[in-house]
Amino acid sequence: MRGCPIRETLEHLGSKWTVLVVIALSRQTRRFSELRRDIPDISQRMLTQTLRDLERVGLVERELHAAVPPRVDYRLSPMGMSLLPPLLGIIDWATQNGGAMHGARQRYDAAAEAG
Repeated sequence: MRGCPIRETLEHLGSKWTVLVVIALSRQTRRFSELRRDIPDISQRMLTQTLRDLERVGLVERELHAAVPPRVDYRLSPMGMSLLPPLLGIIDWATQNGGAMHGARQRYDAAAEAG
């Protein structure tokens, strides 16, 4: 199913880093260092890769300011902003059901260990 929009979309949105970066940018335009503070467990390399991928697919816009040192700002594009309602719906669902999923996983794992 090459060229399938669902598959291609999930390929880009399936990463936890993508979701965290989009949520961080939903609040306001951010600099790279601010995003690193907002998402402390992401490596510099992974943040760079995630931002490049999001810019490549049109969800993030990057603005370079001629300053010393150079300053780069990142913000969600209009298409990136349109992603927020469904993404926030998934986050709400995860918040409501995360405990139940954790309990189910524990029960499953305990049953698997018991044989």
